[in-house]
Amino acid sequence: MSERQSLFGVELDPLTMDQTVERCLDAVRDGRQLEIGVVNAAKLVNMRRDPRLAEAVSGCDLVLADGQAVVWAGKVLRAPLPERVAGIDLFLRLLAEAESTGIPVYFLGAKEEVLEEMLRRVADRFPGLKVAGSRNGYFDDSQQESIAGDIARSGAQMLFLGMTSPKKEIFTAAYGARTGARVVHGVGGSFDILAGVTKRAPASWQRLGVEWLYRALQEPRRLGRRYVTTNTAFLLMTAREFFRSTPRTASANRSH
Repeated sequence: MSERQSLFGVELDPLTMDQTVERCLDAVRDGRQLEIGVVNAAKLVNMRRDPRLAEAVSGCDLVLADGQAVVWAGKVLRAPLPERVAGIDLFLRLLAEAESTGIPVYFLGAKEEVLEEMLRRVADRFPGLKVAGSRNGYFDDSQQESIAGDIARSGAQMLFLGMTSPKKEIFTAAYGARTGARVVHGVGGSFDILAGVTKRAPASWQRLGVEWLYRALQEPRRLGRRYVTTNTAFLLMTAREFFRSTPRTASANRSH
């Protein structure tokens, strides 16, 4: 197993996409539960402000670099991560694997009309996929336990949560085990993208690490200020960490 890399006090798994998919399939085969957490720049900033979110993410079995900025920060801070494992790309890979191997899946999240449109499009794209069940993401905390029970009764082996942070992380931490699903993956706004409600950034924007900017341009009022604030905070966090570690490295070199 790859040794975890520590970045801003968060332990990340330095895995490629292929390695991550293999870990997920192994978990289903072995009957083990694998809770997946993904982090981007904004979430790493918010984890410092929200202890519940930090605890929920850190409690996941796999914590992956969802954002290109996280991979770059890892390189700068000598905590190398092999590549970005974007939550939506992992989601699509797992749907394809589930279709070809007959693994039943459950979708939890989004508004009812978005969920229904996504289910229609997923059925077109993965006609052989076994959908054990689905439910929209609008529910009170008091309903979480009964929803987890419904998922368990559905027999789903993979659970995809199309909900925002920290709601999806908190649900996973509290009730992930109760769902009985072997793979629990929080996919954020991926249901909206698959339903065609929001557009994903082109590959060239993704490679440049400015997927956030593409999203902000689509929803400037809702996301513009939030992204500018969190990205600035992330740059400052990275710079502070770099300058904090540099004197130690320099003094260690002088002592040799």
